[in-house]
Amino acid sequence: MTPESPSFLVGHAPLDPVTDAEPIRDFDTGYRPAPRLTVPVTGAWREGDDPGEREFADIGPLELELGGRLPAVRLAYETWGSLDADVSNAVLLCHALTGDSHATSRSGEDGWWNDVVGPGLAIDTDRYFVVCPNVLGGCQGSTGPASPAPDGAPWGPRFPEITIRDMCAAEAKLADLFGISRWAMVAGASFGGSRVMEWGATYPERVGSIAVLVAGPASTAEQVAYAHFQICAIQGDPKWRAGNYYDAPEDDGPSQGLGLAREIAHLSYRCAPELDTRFGRSPQRGEDPLHGGRFAVQSYLDYHAHKLALRFDANSYLTISRAFITHDIGRGRGGVDAVLAEMRMPALVVAVDSDRLFYPADMRRLADALPGATGVRTVRSRHGHDGFLVENDQVSSIISEFLASLN
Repeated sequence: MTPESPSFLVGHAPLDPVTDAEPIRDFDTGYRPAPRLTVPVTGAWREGDDPGEREFADIGPLELELGGRLPAVRLAYETWGSLDADVSNAVLLCHALTGDSHATSRSGEDGWWNDVVGPGLAIDTDRYFVVCPNVLGGCQGSTGPASPAPDGAPWGPRFPEITIRDMCAAEAKLADLFGISRWAMVAGASFGGSRVMEWGATYPERVGSIAVLVAGPASTAEQVAYAHFQICAIQGDPKWRAGNYYDAPEDDGPSQGLGLAREIAHLSYRCAPELDTRFGRSPQRGEDPLHGGRFAVQSYLDYHAHKLALRFDANSYLTISRAFITHDIGRGRGGVDAVLAEMRMPALVVAVDSDRLFYPADMRRLADALPGATGVRTVRSRHGHDGFLVENDQVSSIISEFLASLN
C-alpha cells in the first residue's frame, strides 16, 4: 500500500482467502470497481463508459404500478448459451440488491455466479439460454435515477417510485423481445429472489419453474427495519443534497451515507460466529482502539463501504431499497397465502443455515406453502446470508438436482 491509500486499506488483518479474495471480494457483483483514491459522485455505469459484456435493449414506455409512466426504458443484460428453435430452454437470473448483469463472463473467469453458470455447470449454458438483466432502477446500464431523463439531465429524485412488480414487468418486455413466452426457470437469491416470487405470482403462465434462494414472498418487519436504517444513512448525508448531487465534483457526493448503508446491510449478510472467528477483538494493524483507532472488523466494514461507493449510485440504492420494502406478492390479491397456493409450478426453495436476514424457519414455511416444492434444501455455511454466493459447490449440487428433476 502507498502512503496515500485510504487508511482502511492499510494493513488489514489476515482474512479468509475464500471470502476475501482481492482481498475482500464483493460477491454480489460481477463487475469489480477499479481501485482509486477519489470517490466519484456516482458509481453508476454511464454512457461512454466501457460496456464490458453488457448488451442493451430499449423496451419502450412502462406504465408503473403506483401511477405514472417511464416514457422510455432501457435494460442492460447479458446472455450465455443459445436459444432452442422451440424457445423452451430460456432461464432468467435475478441478481441481488447491489448486483448486476454479470453473473458470469464469456471466459467463465469472473462473475457473481461464474461457478454455477456456464458450460457443463449447474445451469449449463450448453443446454440453457441464460439471461441476466440489470434490474429496472439499477445503476449498471438499466434505466434508473442516474440515467438521463427526457430533458437530458439525470432523473435523480424525479425518478418515479417503482415496485418489484414494475421490475418484473420490464423484464417481461425484455422476454418479449427475445420471443420468450415462457421461462424454463426463473432463479434468484435475496432481493433477486423477491423478483422470482413476483414473476411466479404475476406471470404463472410464463414460468416453468422457480428457484428461490434465501428470499421470501413479502418483506418482513425486520427486513424493513434494516432497509430503513440504510435509507436514513443515505438521506442523512449532507452531500446527498436531496438527490441532486450529479453535478458535484469527485469526493463531494454522498459516499459516506452510501457506505454506511452498505455497512448496515453487510452486517445482515454475514453472521456473528463468522465475525468472531475471523476478527474477534483484534485491532486493525497499526491502530489502537483505546486511542481512536479501529478494530479489524471496523476496517473490514469500512472497506466494503468504500468499494460500494465506487460502483453504485446512492439514488439507485434508495429506489431499489424502497421497492424491497413494499415487496408483497399478496398485495391486492387476497394475501400471500392465497397467492402461494396458486403457484403450482415446480419450485426449489433454498435456505442457508446461518442466515440472519432470511431465517431458515421462514424458508421452511415458504416451501411448505408452495404446492410445487418438495421441502426446503439447506446450504451449510459459516458465512451467513452470503452463503448462497460463497458455497458454490453446495448451491450447484442443489440446482443440478432440481433441474434434473424437471425432465
